[in-house]
Order: sequence, then structure tokens, then C-alpha cells
Amino acid sequence: MNIFELLLFPLLAVILLTVPVIAIIRNRKGGKIAKRAFLFNLCGFFAVLALAIILPVGGFISADAVETAENAVNSSAGLGYIAAALSTGLGSIGCGIAVGSAAPAAIGAVAEEPKSFSKSLIFVALGEGVALYGFLISFIILNSL
Repeated sequence: MNIFELLLFPLLAVILLTVPVIAIIRNRKGGKIAKRAFLFNLCGFFAVLALAIILPVGGFISADAVETAENAVNSSAGLGYIAAALSTGLGSIGCGIAVGSAAPAAIGAVAEEPKSFSKSLIFVALGEGVALYGFLISFIILNSL
């Protein structure tokens, strides 16, 4: 590997990512400079993406690394772990959103009328059920791997 591959590619990527930030700092109102910098960053992103695709195909990496990567791509266990993580994570985020909006309303309803405690508890528990369902689905996915 030469110095161009080791140092200049990452340096170019960092420069392309910081161009819009510098343009926005220089021109607080946005305008043409910020739009031009954003387009330049977008073009740079696709250029780096193309290089990431072209360099491994062009023979710049060893054959052992290619075989290892092919074995990893052919394995479906990784996708199963990602699915389990997504089901737990997104279920927990949904639970947080549901309980975050239902719990204050339930507390306010109970403060005004104490008889509504059981009804408000049901609404809060329904929001928490979303996280439990996501957790259960992740266990089912992990057991099938």
C-alpha cells in the first residue's frame, strides 16, 4: 500500500465531511455557499462510496480477506442478530414514546378523579406491552439461530 491509499483517502473523506460545516459557520444565513457546499459533500459521499466499491474489486486486498468476507456474507446468523436487536430496540423506543405521553395524562386524571386509577393504569400498561412484545420476538429470533 502506498501513502495515497493510507493517508490521503481518509483525509479526503474528512475534508469532504467538514466542508458544509465550515460554509455554514462562515455564512450564518445559508445561501449559495451553504447549498454549494452541501452539493459538494453529497458528490463527495458518492465518490467515496464508489471508491469503497471499486477498490476491493480492483485487487487491492488479499484473496484471504475476500474469502473471509464471502463467508461472512453467506452466513445468515448476523442478520438474525440484527433483527433481534432491532425488535428489542424499536419496541423499547415505542414503549418510551407511549408511556411518555400516557403516564402524565394518567397522573393528571388520577389527581382529578381517584376512581379513574384502574383505567389509567391499563393505558400505561398497554404502552409497556410494546416493549415486552419486542423482547419476546427477539428471544424467538435468537432461539431459531
